[in-house]
Amino acid sequence: MWKRRWPIAGAREKDADWRVDELYAFAETMGATIIKTSISRTVIDMNRDPSGASLYPGQATTELCPTITFDGEPLYKAGMEPSEAEIARRRERYLIPYHAAIAEELARLRRRHQNVVLYDAHSIRSHAPMLFAGALPIFNIGTNGGVTCAPHFEMAATARCAESGRAFVVNGRFKGGYITRHFGKPEAGVHAIQMELALRAYFDEPETLTPETWPRPMDEARAKETQATLRAILSDCIGLAEGKPQ
Repeated sequence: MWKRRWPIAGAREKDADWRVDELYAFAETMGATIIKTSISRTVIDMNRDPSGASLYPGQATTELCPTITFDGEPLYKAGMEPSEAEIARRRERYLIPYHAAIAEELARLRRRHQNVVLYDAHSIRSHAPMLFAGALPIFNIGTNGGVTCAPHFEMAATARCAESGRAFVVNGRFKGGYITRHFGKPEAGVHAIQMELALRAYFDEPETLTPETWPRPMDEARAKETQATLRAILSDCIGLAEGKPQ
């Protein structure tokens, strides 16, 4: 008899892109198309290569269907990890349609515009020793070493982060996931940028995560400051795509 395999309650709440949809709610008013998923990354990580190949060879990371948290804690009871058949089922049911939706929207926009921008919004806890040492910078721009967008898009995003006076890095620990790398084709008019935010950019992060302390509500003042930078980045990206001088 086939058994459904679900992550351990509690652990699965640690590593979501918490409240990103709330933080970027303003984007729709700027004319952006928003594609999002409600599928937890502990079920399947939508920003991974469908083949399961690592995006960061030689570095610690989690799988297409993660079996551990970013702290290395198990997500499943022993022996209940997803089988290859279960991984394939999740890939076909969740990941492939999500990527297809992105491809279809990019194709629609390219029929109307010479250049389009795919801005992939993510967030992560500021401290995840398994993945990186110390505290992650607030803004983490990823363009896979500058190949997923034309240089002026990366430069504009970098300049806005520098203007904020807050910590940032370009192509540091997070260089862009599968979505940025796969769909970013500047030579074909599709410019992709990933923004990985440290969660402290818009809410408090307790030292110990418990069901009572996590996740936190947005800190309105902090979120407003962060949104000002993000709005400027998106505005610049739209202007550059439209060929407007900056």
